[in-house]
Parts: sequence; C-alpha cells; structure tokens
Amino acid sequence: MIQFNYETDFELADETLYADWISEVIKSEQKDEGEINYIFCDDDYLIEINRQYLEHDTLTDIISFDYSEGNVLQGDIFISIERVKDNADDFKVLFEEELRRVMAHGVLHYCGYKDKSEADEQLMRRKEEEKMKLFPKQ
Repeated sequence: MIQFNYETDFELADETLYADWISEVIKSEQKDEGEINYIFCDDDYLIEINRQYLEHDTLTDIISFDYSEGNVLQGDIFISIERVKDNADDFKVLFEEELRRVMAHGVLHYCGYKDKSEADEQLMRRKEEEKMKLFPKQ
C-alpha cells in the first residue's frame, strides 16, 4: 500500500495516479509492494531527520528508510518539496518531473540500487528515467 503524508502545504493533485504509478515501478522490478509511506515536508523538517538519524548536517531532497523484507518493499520516504523545487529550477525541468524522479529514486533504493559511486549513480539515473516513462500521460 502506497500512502502519502504531508508535513507542509504541498499536496499531490491525484494521489491515486501517483500510487498506481509507484505500484507499476515496483512490479517492473519484479518486487512486491508492502507499505510505503511518502512524507512530503520542508527543508527544516528533513534536515532535522538527517541530523537525528543519519548524523548529517546537510540539506537533501530525499531520505529513505528501508524496512523491506525479502522481495517485499517497505519503508518511509521523506521528500523536501523545497529542495525538489530548487532542483527543478537548477536542472531546468518542471517541478512535477523532478518530483517523480525523486519519488522513483526512493523506491529504486529499496530495489537495491545505490548511488554512492559514479557507476552506481549512472545506473540509478538510467533507472529513474526508465521508471518516469511508466507515469501515465495526462
């Protein structure tokens, strides 16, 4: 089950559309869907999570906590809407596109993809692009 939680003014326009897309992303990796919670927040909220749980004192767009068991993907994905907006501006893409990239990124981590090395990061970017194409055309 995909759930959305809001710790900021932002809300998805169509939660069902996004939940169905994330379900497709999971299926496309031959994984099973468990309980995945997206928590949309601001920079202050996310940096506090970063400090408290990861002992990092930096801004980030996403932090994911993976509770997956075997093939069943589960976890909490925290996304800073402020960071996503800034990154969309920096990368000259629409906010919605950057948001989908970040949402897919969290699930891809649960699938076992990493992004610490350059090779891993390149594979992660290819996978993000592939999964974004699964989003229904509106």
